[in-house]
Amino acid sequence: MTPDLIQRHAAPLPRYTSYPTANHFSAKVTAADYRGWLADLPEGAALSLYLHIPFCKELCWYCGCSTKAVHRYDPVADYMQPLGREIETISGLVPAKHRVTHIHWGGGSPDILKPDDILRLGRLMREKFVIDPGAEIAVEIDPRLMTEEQAHAFADIGINRVSIGVQDFDVAVQRAIGRMQSYETTAAVVEMFRRRGVTSINIDLVYGLPHQTVESCTRTLEQVISLNPDRIAIFGYAHLPERLKHQRLIDEKALPGVVERFAQSSKLSELLIEAGYTQLGLDHFARAADSLATKALARNFQGYTTDAADALIGFGASAISRLPQGFAQNSVPVDEYFRRVSAEGVAIARGHCFTSDDTLRAYVIERLMCDFAFSWDDLVRRFGERAESIRLDAEAVVAGDADHLVDNSEEAFRLTSRGKVLVRNVCAAFDAYLTRDVARRRHALSV
Repeated sequence: MTPDLIQRHAAPLPRYTSYPTANHFSAKVTAADYRGWLADLPEGAALSLYLHIPFCKELCWYCGCSTKAVHRYDPVADYMQPLGREIETISGLVPAKHRVTHIHWGGGSPDILKPDDILRLGRLMREKFVIDPGAEIAVEIDPRLMTEEQAHAFADIGINRVSIGVQDFDVAVQRAIGRMQSYETTAAVVEMFRRRGVTSINIDLVYGLPHQTVESCTRTLEQVISLNPDRIAIFGYAHLPERLKHQRLIDEKALPGVVERFAQSSKLSELLIEAGYTQLGLDHFARAADSLATKALARNFQGYTTDAADALIGFGASAISRLPQGFAQNSVPVDEYFRRVSAEGVAIARGHCFTSDDTLRAYVIERLMCDFAFSWDDLVRRFGERAESIRLDAEAVVAGDADHLVDNSEEAFRLTSRGKVLVRNVCAAFDAYLTRDVARRRHALSV
């Protein structure tokens, strides 16, 4: 990968955690549609549940999540009432013989919740849904907020995987992104959960932040590896100050260029593989015994996952549900979420109904993101004559592939080793919705 090639292919593109991406949702999908979709789920449906806690103690300047900073607990406590009502409403709409195979608590910072509210919410979920004994129950945490009492509450409700945000341990980088977090604080939280039998630990890192260098990223990764997490994810920072006003606090002159960004991600990947981690998809790494390395890989709004449920159901402000018929998203502003739940029991504000072309392209893009390839026989078996449109797109990709990113044969369409690094660029060629102007304003660089 030469600097020239990196510069030419660096472009703002979707991360493809969904297809189509959320900026294509519209108000055509209503609460009535959502209720109907839930009612149409098969009797023994496998469900994945997502709970969104849209609050933090302070807003990190780099953050792209749907969250807000609160300095009092009152708004968080008030949020529990509509969240509980939404859970109760939806539990009455899904098939009685369903089973929940995954639960993910995200935010924001779920560990902004007091222990009693953690217990109350976890117990409500178990009361209202049939949770499989082997279900993965994960929570994202900010280690700066975590107490022994909160860790105990999370363990008590069955949390068995913890995802810890680190981003970078370099003090200069932390000052530049408004997030001061020591290695010692992070290590203490890892130990809190391990003492309580929660042994599956994931740590998130970010490259491309202000003042980061290959050397500073390497130092951070060495400290993270010393904690022996089961999974490590490395994400490229998405600088989108036009859309995310708080990112304007970041000094753009301190951001590394695309060639330096690529050098950082390449070095992190190289060191993780040397340390015994298996690379999965574009940016996740796991120990050989971790389920992410042993099961079929999938992709959803949380990134790479083993979640193969029939439906993903989101609870809370901004949460997105994915059902066989389409996507449905709750209101983003918390006050509007309150009003909709109060009036209707659910809070759907927009979404997208899948077309037959959507389901075809979503499958192709997911397989490329997860496996870096798709089989032509498999595509024809699943989609019949509709697969021909993908074959035409693939031929166009090959025709314009001056840098040898792909290899197309009668058996399969595959990415080369060079193409794997630029998988989002290849996926974009199969995206019927993508426009370059929207991508520039909404998406992170592809390297």
